[in-house]
Amino acid sequence: MFTLSQLTGFVAVAEEGHFGRAADRLRMTQPPLSRQIQQLEKQLQTRLIDRSSRTVRLTPAGRAFLQDARRLLRDAENAALSVRRATDGHAGVVRMGFTATSAHDVLGGLLSCAREHLPHVEFVLRELVTRDQMERISSGALDLGLARPPARPELTSRLLRSEPLVAALPEGHPLAEQLTPLELDAFHGAEVVTYSPSEARYFHDLLVGVFQTAGVRPTYVQHVSQVHTVLALVEVGLGIGLVPSTAAKLRVDNVVLRPVILPDPNPVELHLVWREDNDNPALHSLLDIVG
Repeated sequence: MFTLSQLTGFVAVAEEGHFGRAADRLRMTQPPLSRQIQQLEKQLQTRLIDRSSRTVRLTPAGRAFLQDARRLLRDAENAALSVRRATDGHAGVVRMGFTATSAHDVLGGLLSCAREHLPHVEFVLRELVTRDQMERISSGALDLGLARPPARPELTSRLLRSEPLVAALPEGHPLAEQLTPLELDAFHGAEVVTYSPSEARYFHDLLVGVFQTAGVRPTYVQHVSQVHTVLALVEVGLGIGLVPSTAAKLRVDNVVLRPVILPDPNPVELHLVWREDNDNPALHSLLDIVG
């Protein structure tokens, strides 16, 4: 089969229209260049160049092959470039998990940053709760997660964002009319839609801790796994809730969000989570730009 050197020589001769000038362009002497073209013609079993005159002219077969030769050289160059990009982390695939609420705020900003700085990196996205993300990152099925803390011991995490909790109230609720931030005491004895201790462990533990620290005892009426489900149940009047402030982007009708005074003003954390021994160069390039 022909070589890239033979293709390069043929294209140079075709474009220069002269063996001597083509040899100078390739920084070689004319005899080995002539042998390259002869070997290429032998491989293809056809004449590419008409040598009957002092000037170089392509045969019909040569004119047809010229386009293919240029394309093959471009493909070879692009393949080499892809390998270099993959090696230095500027190309490749990052498999990333994300929580539902992060999709409405953090995920878009992260992907925009990646498109700007790593345009040749492809992202394969999976919406998963934190527990499932941790399992897949540990097993190697995911490279990176946008997840709630704490990370598993074998994983590495980095705080990406923290935000407040806000009260979710049905429209017309007395607390919805209050213009100043709510005290946690407003939740004492109130019917509260909260989070499942198994499927939404992070938010469950966070709310229990917040209420216990404040000495507030709400009445938990429902336990659900997703922030948008809390809002849906609040909307139909099953109770009130506490949700991360990014829930405002969900725009649920007939639900009013109000700020709440908390000991920690930004208790809701979202972390980047990954395996330190993951050898995907694209992952570490991404971590560098979002650090």
